[in-house]
Amino acid sequence: SQQSASLARLQDAMYKNQYDTDVTVWSPQGRLHQVEYAMKAVGLGSVTVGLRSNSHVVLAAVKKQTEELASYSRKLQRIEERVAIGVSGLTSDARSLAKYMRTECLQHRYVYGSCIQVGRLVKDVADKHQRCTQSYVRRPYGVGLLVASCDTTGPRLFQTCPSGNYYEHYAHSIGARSQAARTYLEKHFEAFPECSKEDLIEHAIKALAGCMAGDQEITAQCTEIGVIGVEEDYQMLSEADIQSYLDRIEIQPAGAAAEEKGEGDDEDDAMEAEDAGAV
Repeated sequence: SQQSASLARLQDAMYKNQYDTDVTVWSPQGRLHQVEYAMKAVGLGSVTVGLRSNSHVVLAAVKKQTEELASYSRKLQRIEERVAIGVSGLTSDARSLAKYMRTECLQHRYVYGSCIQVGRLVKDVADKHQRCTQSYVRRPYGVGLLVASCDTTGPRLFQTCPSGNYYEHYAHSIGARSQAARTYLEKHFEAFPECSKEDLIEHAIKALAGCMAGDQEITAQCTEIGVIGVEEDYQMLSEADIQSYLDRIEIQPAGAAAEEKGEGDDEDDAMEAEDAGAV
């Protein structure tokens, strides 16, 4: 009943502080609050989108500028020729995981003389996440990853979470106001498999455009796009290339999709996260 649900929420709020001082302590409701806090950090970073077709996988992100005189924070990172990641959450945690992934790729290439299968690499990263939820001397990583790759099985797109879970997707988005992007992706994902590289990039830009806060508009300066193909190594699009896409596609008014979903409050949360290093 509604009263029972309200009572349960009240009890959870009353006793939460007793069970969130250690990542290994379970609450009476069967929850690990420190892990949930780490998941919350992922939602405070700016939006990152990934989608794939039968021939390509695209990562796109909105870069964040912490202040007017600062440069934009990078959201996409190359791991090796056919592997790249998009991040949302704490910058320092993302940098640490990217270094770990590069080391694993180099070790596999040195021992076996070939590229590591991305499924195995993602599982190793998820295991690293999960180990941090089982020891009181560690804290969970406060970052989520979208891992894009093209290996012998074709284009792949994975998501990793601070909880240690990982999923494979046709398309996905993470970060603040990402529900607007997911709504767009869910509406159009059936067309993605047959899309060309250019069409896939246009879909990524349109998904990002619906996540812009307030009266902000998507620009080439604040957008980062990377592409991997079955026969193409990872490459970043230049600002000029991104601008050419923006000039020829019809962009939905900024913030319209998010307002329909009632996501306006996410903007305030994202602003509060800047001092903590969320990107």
